[in-house]
Amino acid sequence: MIDTQSRERDFPSLKNMTYLNTAAEGIPPRVVGAALEQYARDKLLGMDGRAQHFAQLEAARSLTSELFGLTPTEVAICSCSSEAFNLAALALRLVDGDEVVINDLDYPAGSTPWLQPNCPAAVKIWPSRAGALHVADLIPLLGPHTRLVTTSLVSFFNGFMLSLPPVVEAVRAHSPALLAVDVTQALGRIPLELAGVDLIVSSTHKWILASHGGGLVGVPAARATAWTVPAGGWFHLNNQVPMGPGRLDPVQSQAGAASFAVGMPNFPAVYAIRAALDYLQGVGVAAIDAAARPLVKACYAGIKRLPVEMLTPADESVQAGIIAFRHPEMESIQRKLHAAAIHVMAHAGRVRVALHGYNTMADVEHLLDTLSAALHDVNAG
Repeated sequence: MIDTQSRERDFPSLKNMTYLNTAAEGIPPRVVGAALEQYARDKLLGMDGRAQHFAQLEAARSLTSELFGLTPTEVAICSCSSEAFNLAALALRLVDGDEVVINDLDYPAGSTPWLQPNCPAAVKIWPSRAGALHVADLIPLLGPHTRLVTTSLVSFFNGFMLSLPPVVEAVRAHSPALLAVDVTQALGRIPLELAGVDLIVSSTHKWILASHGGGLVGVPAARATAWTVPAGGWFHLNNQVPMGPGRLDPVQSQAGAASFAVGMPNFPAVYAIRAALDYLQGVGVAAIDAAARPLVKACYAGIKRLPVEMLTPADESVQAGIIAFRHPEMESIQRKLHAAAIHVMAHAGRVRVALHGYNTMADVEHLLDTLSAALHDVNAG
């Protein structure tokens, strides 16, 4: 993933494209495909395959816990980040008079559960300024009725990376609220420091390079009671009695992270997650960050020289792996980029470039040269 040899071996599809869209879809290494094939072989064993399935689940939870800074018992895997946040809404049991704080840089998974008409809590919006969130703007929104503050560590919209310690300090000093953090756009790309966070959520098909169908959930043991989901099912219940006497008795969920695993695990995704996290741990997230940061710096500097509106703040300390900018003719420009086998995300005039450990300076130079020529053609026209 870091050198030319391992890139060609592990990511052969990158030979034919400049892939700068990991913030939407990660490119899995070969070992993820092999893990899915292993799942298929294990599934052919029928019930005898379940021992292997659950072994993979425990391994995936263990690897996730290392990245989250938790223990395996404080981690669960559900179907996606959206499911995790909707289950979190059930766990909170909000009532009239409660307040929830969201922000305008967050992904819909973390913000829309609180915007549904059946949510009794009042929603307050932490506004960004110049593409960044400032703790000084959060503090006035906090108070005795604040039940939840939820945010992404790295914004999907413009790549802004939040410094968590001041946020934790503000939430603790000015409210009794819980703090939920979506690390989807950070996990696997940058080292995480999540001390003080009460709920950690991530999807699995982006920077960790696994498959769709997974949602990683972390709940510190000290917050297990606060994050216990009152949902039906089987595996996450204390009294697992699917058949026979007692099956219709009242049930109670296990506390904390375990309560988010409400159904039969999506084992194909679990195999992929285990393989992807094992791969990333083998390379080292710190090494990935060290390799990718010079690319981000060069890419940002090159795009900033072009006639576009930058959306990502210039401060390198708040940048992770995403650079975003605007141009009114961007969809036309994206077609030119795609014709040159350059993959970025363009929507409503906003362009998002995402750089991971498998990218190279040649990728950056190809993007800048092609983007510059495309902008020249559009502006000349």
